[in-house]
Amino acid sequence: MANLVNLEQVSKSFGIAPLLDNVSLGVLTGERIGVVGLNGGGKTTMLEILAGITEPDSGRVSRVGGLRMAVVTQRGHLPKGASVRSVVLDPLGGEEHEWAGDARIRNILEGIGLRELEDDLDAKVDSLSGGQRRRVALAAALVQDLDLLVLDEPTNHLDVEGVQWLAQHLLARRSALVVVTHDRWFLDTVASKTWEVADGRVESYEGGYNDWIFARAERTRQADAAESRRRNLARKELAWLRRGAPARTSKPKYRIEAAEALIADVPQPRDGVALAAFARRRLGRVVVELEDATITTPDGRVLLEDLTWRLAPGERVGLVGVNGSGKTTLLRAIAGEVQLQSGRRIQGQTVSIGWLRQELDDLPGGMRVLEAVQEIAGRIQLGDKEISAGQLAERLGFSPARQRTPVRDLSGGERRRLQLTRILMSEPNVLLLDEPTNDLDIDTLQQLEDLLDNWAGTMIVISHDRYLIERVCDSEWALFGDGKLTHLPGGIPQYLERRAATDAVSGSTAIKPATDGAAARAARKELAKVERLIQKLDAQEAKLHAQLAAAATDPAAALALDAQLRQVVAEKEAAEHQWMELAELAE
Repeated sequence: MANLVNLEQVSKSFGIAPLLDNVSLGVLTGERIGVVGLNGGGKTTMLEILAGITEPDSGRVSRVGGLRMAVVTQRGHLPKGASVRSVVLDPLGGEEHEWAGDARIRNILEGIGLRELEDDLDAKVDSLSGGQRRRVALAAALVQDLDLLVLDEPTNHLDVEGVQWLAQHLLARRSALVVVTHDRWFLDTVASKTWEVADGRVESYEGGYNDWIFARAERTRQADAAESRRRNLARKELAWLRRGAPARTSKPKYRIEAAEALIADVPQPRDGVALAAFARRRLGRVVVELEDATITTPDGRVLLEDLTWRLAPGERVGLVGVNGSGKTTLLRAIAGEVQLQSGRRIQGQTVSIGWLRQELDDLPGGMRVLEAVQEIAGRIQLGDKEISAGQLAERLGFSPARQRTPVRDLSGGERRRLQLTRILMSEPNVLLLDEPTNDLDIDTLQQLEDLLDNWAGTMIVISHDRYLIERVCDSEWALFGDGKLTHLPGGIPQYLERRAATDAVSGSTAIKPATDGAAARAARKELAKVERLIQKLDAQEAKLHAQLAAAATDPAAALALDAQLRQVVAEKEAAEHQWMELAELAE
């Protein structure tokens, strides 16, 4: 394999501490490399040196001749006044009409959540939201045939479905990839190698997130063993000086355990029974209940109709759905900040709600970090332990020195951590988290999950980070835009399967009657897709019937299978109805 980019003894610093110190590394043809590390540790700087955006202070960067490379960074800017069409199609070269109707390009736009722009490629990028602009820049890179693709946090502003689509797209490409990401599922799915940027160095590990975690745990174990040996030798040396020649002693023997042995004695992340019992004592029987509730947007669009949902003490809920499906609005309704169109909201007398919003506008800029935390409380009870404001801040990444920093001088990731710290210090017993992983690095995410494991209370999490949802939540629910809140016994995979089935059925509605012949041909093409979908749903229905018969003596399993069966039957009925409509168009 050819070496596409090579860094030799590269150093770069901003201020006193070096971000990169004598780093040497390379990217080979077809390699997929994930980059991890603390915020501010040098990940983006390394990416920009690799891509030629930033020059190193010393060292050498070499690239193979004729290298085709695209870079999408968080600091990327789109040309002012440019259209979506020019941004996405210009990198391809040639005439626009050659590419404008390309199905591959439309598939990329749809896959990363720009479906609304497919028929409006002349829209100006200046009028788009920040998330749309990031996705347009990503699309402009993905449409190209490249040797190397360099991405900085590409999963930001993508929903769960978009993250999965991007992972599958990158796996199908032949180009090499270097990607900075904090999305652990994405990292584990895409990366064949992981670079960890820390303390000016770049350590390389084979594999994705799970392999990196095992390797890092083993490295820590070996470092602890080495430190223990050093201390033992120091004690023996001191004893020899005081007592004379030492007696012969045998050296302790160490052996490298398999990766699984590193976690053999680690307990479960949380004691669900104990935390649920503690939650019931603190919350009482009633938490927050919505009865026959209808929730609408400000413009009158119905998001949820006749919803009855009762949150139980200690319940941990993950909430998923495409962007714009109403997840945040539902969270606001639960918090009592959105008036129901109909129905009623009931809140328990002992309920105290802590709400992490996506915005960072609720922080006191004039205070220092520790003061901002102590403004809420000096000490809190977390599980069975009492910790101080400074201890909690340190667990979420604020060193004692950093706790003296003014809030206004914090980065976006640090502001998010401070927001979390203040909410936890208020000791809520109902926690609403709206995209809590935004701007957080992996180490901070691990600390957050550890804190949430010991937090007893009711929790609802909205996140595109499926790893977080699967780790801290006990049940998943989804908004599909049909006015209902749907339980997902099968978790995120079930959500993605349902979305794929829905898209296969509803995709036919995009047929345009430009000419009768074109419409008929398009209808016949979609008809074949729907027929395949119906066959697939038939097979699923038969399989579920068989599983239900086998689970007759297991009520819990039978209940879950029955819910899946009803969902499959509903999807099949919708597909059959769509087939009838398409059959008329195809004649």
